[in-house]
Order: sequence, then C-alpha cells, then structure tokens
Amino acid sequence: MKFSEQLRPPGGVGWRVVGPGLARIPLVRMKTSIVLIFTAWLVCLSEAVAGWASVYPFEQAPIPRPKEGRAGKLDEIFAAKLRQAGLRAANPCSDGVFLRRVYLDAIGTLPMADEAWKFLDDKSPNKRAALIDRLLERPEFADFWGLKWADALRVKSEFPVNLWPNAAQAYDRWIRDCIRENRPLSDFARDLLTASGSNFRSPAVNFCRSAGSREPKDIARMAALVFMGQRAEKWPPAKLDALAVFFSRIGFKKSGEWKEEIVYFDGIDANLAAPVRGTLPDGSHVDFRPDQDPRKAFADWLLTSKASPFAANMANRIWCGIFGRGLVHEPDDMRADNPATCPEALAWLADELTTSKYDLKNLCRIIFNSATYQLSPIPPDGQGHAGDGLFASYPVRRLEAEVLIDAINQVTGATEEYSSMIPEPFTFMPPETRSITLPDASITSSFLETFGRPPRDTGFFSERNDRMTTSQRLHLLNSTHILSKINKSPTLKGLVRREANGGFAVSRLYLTILSRLPTSRELDTIKAHAQIAGGRTGSDIAWALMNTPEFLYRH
Repeated sequence: MKFSEQLRPPGGVGWRVVGPGLARIPLVRMKTSIVLIFTAWLVCLSEAVAGWASVYPFEQAPIPRPKEGRAGKLDEIFAAKLRQAGLRAANPCSDGVFLRRVYLDAIGTLPMADEAWKFLDDKSPNKRAALIDRLLERPEFADFWGLKWADALRVKSEFPVNLWPNAAQAYDRWIRDCIRENRPLSDFARDLLTASGSNFRSPAVNFCRSAGSREPKDIARMAALVFMGQRAEKWPPAKLDALAVFFSRIGFKKSGEWKEEIVYFDGIDANLAAPVRGTLPDGSHVDFRPDQDPRKAFADWLLTSKASPFAANMANRIWCGIFGRGLVHEPDDMRADNPATCPEALAWLADELTTSKYDLKNLCRIIFNSATYQLSPIPPDGQGHAGDGLFASYPVRRLEAEVLIDAINQVTGATEEYSSMIPEPFTFMPPETRSITLPDASITSSFLETFGRPPRDTGFFSERNDRMTTSQRLHLLNSTHILSKINKSPTLKGLVRREANGGFAVSRLYLTILSRLPTSRELDTIKAHAQIAGGRTGSDIAWALMNTPEFLYRH
C-alpha cells in the first residue's frame, strides 16, 4: 500500500496521507508561503512507486535476513506466520526513521540534533544495537516506562482514586526507582500485592488503596487487571468471589499524620480456628491459617505456577508498550475469545521473560533489535492493513499527549505550566518539568487534557486516547500557545544567528524536528520560499514541519 496525497491550488492547502494508523487531515486555509513547505513534504512521500521499491527517505532496501540470536528467533516466528497467511513484511526502515522511532519507544524523547547527526553519520554495522543499549541506560527510560505503569496502577491523588498528593508522589517515585534499578517484574508485582506499612513510607501499599474502595472484590479486580491482564467483571461471580478471599484480610487505619494511612495484614481472629481454603483462578486450592496472609499465597501462585497468565500478560504489556498494540489487544482484556494474533510469538516472549528472571530491559532489547521492530511503516503495495495483527509493518500512531508536548518544548526550547487546581493542596510544578515525569494524574494542563492523556480512573488501556481530533488540529495550526513557543524560541533564533549568510540552518532544523536531513526537493522548495519570506523562513518551516504527520505520529 502506498501513501497517496491530494494537493489543492495555491492559497490553501489540503493533504491526505492514507496509511496504517494515519488519520485523514482536513483541508485548512493557510497563507501562501506555507504551501511551499507542505508541498516539499508531500513531494517526498510521492516518490513511492508500486511494487517492492523503497520509499525515500523512510525505507531502505534490500530486505535484510532475520537477525541472529534471540531477536532472530522472534523474527523467524513472525516470518513463518506471515508466510502462512500469504503476506509479506514491509521493507526495513531507514536509519532516520529507526533513530526517531527507538528514541520515542524507549525513552519517550526525541533525539537532539547532534545525536541525530552523529548516528546518521556513523557507518558501523552495529550502530543500531549500540544505540539501543545506550537508550536502555538513559534516565528517561525509567521516566517513560514509569509513566506507562503509573497509568495502569492508577497513580492519582484526587477523585475517584483518592491516593492524596503525598502518597501519589511517593508511589510514583517508587515505581520509577524500580524501573531505574531494573528490578525483576516478579519482585515488583510481589511487593505491590503483599506490602504492608505507611502509604507514605511503604509506597507499594498504595496498590491496595488505588482500587477505588477498600472492598476485597475491588482489590481483586485490580489485581486481575494489572497482573493477569483480565477483566474480572467478565468472570463468573463465583470466580471473582474466590479471588476476593485472598484480599479479605487487609486492614486500613489512620495515623496522626495528615492523610497518612497504614495498610496491614489483619489476621488475628479468634473465631477462625481452622485453616481457610482459598480457590485460585485456575481452580486449584490452597489452605492458609488465620495467622497467614492470604495475599502471599496468591502471589506465590501468580509468580510460580505454570497455569498463571502473569508471564504472558507482562510480555504482552511490554510488546504493547513498544508497538502501541498488544499481540492480545487490548492488553488488559486477555480471554479465550480474544486470542493473540501470533500465539507462538507471545508464548516465546513469555518464556524469554521467565528465563531472564523477568528482566524488562532484556525483553525490550530483544524486541528493539529484531527485524520485525525495524520494519518500515509502509506496507507492501496492495497489502493494506491485512498484516496489521502480525506486525508486517510498523504500526503508525499519534504521539502520546505527554510525549508530544515534551517534543514541542524540546524543539522550541520552551516550557509548560502544570498544576493541580483541586485542593488538599494546590500543586504547581517547576516550569522545566517534563510531562513524562509528572508524578500524579491530577497534575495536568489544558494541552494534556485536549490531547487525550488518560485520567487514570479505571486503569484500562483504553483510557488513553491518541486519535487525532479537530480541536487538536486547530490547536496545533492556529493557537497562540504553539505560535508563541515558535516565535519566542531561543533554539530557532540561535540557528538563525549561527548561519553566516543570514539564512536559516535548514539541515539542523530538520534534524531537530524530524531527526533526518531534508531531501534535495525539500531544500529547493525552501530556498524558493526564503526569497519571499525573508526573516520568517525559520519559524515558517518549524511551524509547517511540526504540523506534519511525520512529526505528530510515531512511524
């Protein structure tokens, strides 16, 4: 399937990019000078040809063989599945596309212009693998993947979760510290399920407090959703009741400190002289005495039983965190009538996760290094969306709200204001705060609300909305919020000053915004535009490029 474009006469411009996950963008009236910039971008895409030819600058050819090692095994599984379905994989992506993609998927951050140039200029055959290793050790990895876990764990101080600010921020720090230290996901889960203590000083206890109520059934639903990827409200009532037994002895009490709450095992009961039998989700039974915390029995089963879906759920969540959709999709709705699109791949990933002792970075490294991950976003001609579930091409999708505003601020050198206007207490973040590091869903901005940041009310994957809307397009094209960032940008002004002849450093701007160099046709178009735009060339190009799908979407 090729990208297709539709241009209108000068005086207004419209474009339509049809591809996997790309929204149709409506026609927008714009000044004539900007038409030239968009035209350059469209010309670049229109170089696609039918058949197996690569699309410059988004792809490279020829198609590589599956990679060696663990990533190669993953590629073999998908290659076999595609052959069975009579489908082909896309061309491999270009270095520029890979660079931008892996930065966004690993650390939720665009590469700086110098980082982009250094990578593109590097001729070593192992530069992609080396880049992946570096990104996995960057502090932003913990921030970005901590954001994903905070969404699932409902880290929110205000209604309806009501963790309150001190606890929410302690909980968020603990999550990010676990990822920064690369703690095994099994240890991470065990702490969340079995922790006792103060919600300020033992942050993992906030898992029980974030369930919406203190009722055992609600905590059981939360545990099933997060650790099993299942929606317990769809279970038979008796199965949910049985799971709730394992959370029925959790006690909650206040302390003398404001909003502090102690979570503890409330197991001393003189009326319970005999052991209690609990039924696990797989139908097996476990007996525990009145002085034993039943949460530990559930955690033991979850993390050690071959019947437990924990490993498959974690592998599927990691895959979804990288590709934007799970092998089982949605990733928190794993059930018999919603099977994985490639069960062999999910089973292999789950086995790899358990073999590595639930090493998050190890599984990310394998996926990032795979040829499957490094495919172009452009499906082979005529194949369309047929291979989406088998990841025959990279899924195109809009940047998350937090990642998008951080990218805009990075490009322009601007900052954003984040606050929580709900009392107890008001919260204001320092202006240099990055959105992916916000510790609480109650701390927000109008941009995040407009662009679909999840409210974290339910913990469902579907709470995040990354579909492009009319209000979002208008905000990016016409708002003083974005225009002010561009016009006042120290980054753009600095590029203008450094250019010896007074022109604009176009190549560096492309590296800054799109992580690639401009094509010769784009340069020709920009030169023509510069003759009529004068000193506004830089801001015109930046504004135009920041409104293209190439900037707004993962590809």
